Amino acid sequence: MSAAQVAVLVAALVLVSWMVGAYNRLVALRSAIGAALAEVVELQRRRGEALQQLGAALRAPLAAEHGTLEALAAAEAQRKRAAAALQQRPVAAPLAAALAGAEAALAAQTARLLALIEQHPSLAADDAVAPPMRALRDAEQRLPFARRMYNDAANAYDEAARQWPTSWLARLYGFGAAGRL
Repeated sequence: MSAAQVAVLVAALVLVSWMVGAYNRLVALRSAIGAALAEVVELQRRRGEALQQLGAALRAPLAAEHGTLEALAAAEAQRKRAAAALQQRPVAAPLAAALAGAEAALAAQTARLLALIEQHPSLAADDAVAPPMRALRDAEQRLPFARRMYNDAANAYDEAARQWPTSWLARLYGFGAAGRL
């Protein structure tokens, strides 16, 4: 084997080793996004359960506000669909944007419900309302941290995918940009 052949073999080995390492790094970063998303979705699920319990407890006392409770249920259903779609492809930016939009709609309906509860102070002290309110507050306090973890993982992934020469490999294997929540 000549020196030129050895040099070509070594260069090919270095190139293949780099490609494997870069690919594995991108996969690991994409997995980190999925793990962070799982935490976000779990907290959203807990918040959704609390909202469902609140809606059930408030159906009779707030019968005149049936539209608000229905809009809240519809917003939560939309959020569930968006979260399920993003869990299938955690790096898809349009799906992350859809979840962020569904979260905004749900936040508006939740604020409306909480304003109604504030207008009726006796409801907040009700035994059927107090536990879901605590669960709702707990989930609402934890969600920003979970979203930040997701966004940090997405930023790390995007930075790695934009670095040269990894950006070539990212395009070759279809590693797209991650969305933010």
